[in-house]
Amino acid sequence: MADNGEIYRGAGTKTLVLLEFDAIRTRVAACALSEEAARRIAAEVPRTDPLEVGELKGLVAAVLARMREVEKRESLPDIGFLLPKLAVEGAVLELDEAYGLGLFVERAWTLRTWLAGVPEEEPLGALVAAVPDCTAVSREVFRVLDKEGKLRDLNEFKEIRQRIRNLSRDLENLMAGYTGNEDTRRMLQSTVPSQRDGRLVLALKANFRGRIKGIVHEVSSSGQTLFVEPGEVVEKNNEILIEQRRLDAEIHRVLRDLTGRIATQRQSLEALHERIIDLEMIRAKARYAWETGGHFAETGGARSLILKQARHPLLGVQAVPIDFAMNEDTTTVIITGPNTGGKTVALKTLGLFALMNQAGLALPAEEGTALPVFDGVYADIGDEQSLSQSLSTFSAHITTIAAILAIATERSLVLLDELGSGTDPQEGSAIAMAILDHLIEERVRLITTTHHGILKNYGYTREGVENASVEFDGKTLSPTYRIVMGLPGESHAVDIAGRNGLPLGIIERARTYLTEEQSDVSALIAGLKKKHQDLDAVAAQGRLETVRLQEARRQADLRELRLRQQEANLKAGTTGNLRLLLTESRKTLENLVRELREEEITREKTLKVKEFLHVLEETVRTEESSLEAENLALLEEQRRLDHVKFQSTPAKGPIGPGSAVLAGEYKRRGTVVRAGKKGAWIVELGSLKMSFAEDQLNLLPPSAVETKPLIATADLVVARSARLEINLRGMRMEAALETLRHQLDAAVLSGLGEFSVVHGKGDGILQRGVHEFLKGQPQVADYYFSRPELGGFGRTEVVLKGFM
Repeated sequence: MADNGEIYRGAGTKTLVLLEFDAIRTRVAACALSEEAARRIAAEVPRTDPLEVGELKGLVAAVLARMREVEKRESLPDIGFLLPKLAVEGAVLELDEAYGLGLFVERAWTLRTWLAGVPEEEPLGALVAAVPDCTAVSREVFRVLDKEGKLRDLNEFKEIRQRIRNLSRDLENLMAGYTGNEDTRRMLQSTVPSQRDGRLVLALKANFRGRIKGIVHEVSSSGQTLFVEPGEVVEKNNEILIEQRRLDAEIHRVLRDLTGRIATQRQSLEALHERIIDLEMIRAKARYAWETGGHFAETGGARSLILKQARHPLLGVQAVPIDFAMNEDTTTVIITGPNTGGKTVALKTLGLFALMNQAGLALPAEEGTALPVFDGVYADIGDEQSLSQSLSTFSAHITTIAAILAIATERSLVLLDELGSGTDPQEGSAIAMAILDHLIEERVRLITTTHHGILKNYGYTREGVENASVEFDGKTLSPTYRIVMGLPGESHAVDIAGRNGLPLGIIERARTYLTEEQSDVSALIAGLKKKHQDLDAVAAQGRLETVRLQEARRQADLRELRLRQQEANLKAGTTGNLRLLLTESRKTLENLVRELREEEITREKTLKVKEFLHVLEETVRTEESSLEAENLALLEEQRRLDHVKFQSTPAKGPIGPGSAVLAGEYKRRGTVVRAGKKGAWIVELGSLKMSFAEDQLNLLPPSAVETKPLIATADLVVARSARLEINLRGMRMEAALETLRHQLDAAVLSGLGEFSVVHGKGDGILQRGVHEFLKGQPQVADYYFSRPELGGFGRTEVVLKGFM
């Protein structure tokens, strides 16, 4: 296994920054009473060994329990830099260094005594018992120094200090002879003697120079004052200086001896220092838990991830508690919902909690919160666009995700924000699903957010994938920041835009476009919620009937396929027969007309024409009868097909909007849209909506309409109706080609063989783009510019295959 530092380099280091783990480390470090412990906490990375994480949390919890009984708080001096000095032969500690060392040992023993009540069989008790006793060092230090760090008046110093005091008194008397004498006082700038280089001197006015004999030590910057040491004072100053040097030498000797005695305990001091700093780091984490009122996450299962009332630790009172759950069978959660709804905050909360848990920290959440120990937490959150590296938003995201995919394992946690964003929605969704497929296959724990509707559907088609959403209050048009597990969410972009000041006219126009161009996502979500509830209620019954229904469905699909092939062959044959009939009839009729024009009209020729028309009428009637018979056969086959496909007992219960039913005489499957007039119901059959009395409807059981195993991923948009002419002027190239693509699809589905595209002339860019697009479409038979009176080079006529 790689060490923690190695894991949290590269993508891992970026994750620590994205999830703001540095801010948490800074807050914990502020709780430490040692600068060394604070520095270590600020540089600490989460552990990845489950045993280490469990042991660390146990130690912090034990110290926290002791802290709740009684707390002892004393700062610890920084001595880490002093310990190497003790290994140097002849090294001498300075007074403040010796004082810091003695203070550290004394307070370290106080900390050990505070924790000594913990039984040794417990991990904390064993750690405390391993702290060596170095109190002899503190006793040595404080024999020389007092508790304020000042040198004590030892016997070695008494005689020298007394000699210095006597000489200083004699010196003061000599100086008083100058400052107290009226004749000499007028020569002085000040009656208070000054010091220069540790020697007493007089401040003599420059105009009295030479009046007092002695040594000039300095001249003021103005030149008005001379600092003179009188001749009779020189000897006294010399004697004091000699005695002071004697005292310094004695102090140095005492400190050298003290350093030597301390150096013999160097190894014990190093062990003491290391263990006490470890204990102080644990105490700081316990103090953080005390101040934040957090709880330690349970281990749960090897893969269970449960958050209960979790609050982001950096948001303070503004944090909204969230609940989140991933059981051992769930590898991926897809979170959807509105912008500013809290998706990204939820993602950051999950990732930050994982990092904090593996650093031995209590979490701001309720008891019952459980987290596995991950071998790495990797995130791609926010806009990482880089101008210096020529990376777009999309490229930056993909670069980060590629790095994550290269190192993520089954024990990793991956957090991806707005997966598939920053590019074409269709291609972005495809890339997103491919990434999800890969991570699911590798069983990587993944939590992602998205706005792509197709990914909401993806969550219902994959084992081990669950949808979730951030809640939105429809009354206040604002998010509640709570997570709802099991259901996808709506974006509510229009509502949020209106709430943030977009003009009402624009909002209404957006709603119009939304109604015309997109499927009703609200209805989809409501339907999914109802299905979610219904499926829970009938899950047991559905499992019992699954095998039988799958076989019946397979047979029905085979028959339906044969039915569609027969229908296609019938249409092709009928069309060919009619074309052949019309061709031959046209030739015969043209010959008759030519004969009538060239010769006289006789009764025989008239009868011949009537006979031709009679034969043509009979032929058409025969073709119609044949076509009607084929249609009846197809309808009968369809009835048998529907009977096989839905042979289970019809469900009982009320019919309402969204109900799946078999409608009419031929039992065609459809969906109830709304109530009609006089007790009837409006039912959607494919692209048609028809009215049926309630006794003409058979409600399908939930098991017969459950579609999850057969759902295919697709854009949730309503097919546009085909138009005879579409206008692309004023559109960007991408939007124009998307509109043209939908027009082609709609034309094929509705049987429209020709239509016009107005693209304008301009610089010809849109014109060339349209022609290049049409050239690559397999359903396009031909395209050409319109006649001049219809638009010429600014308009293109499109002809589809099968209609020429």
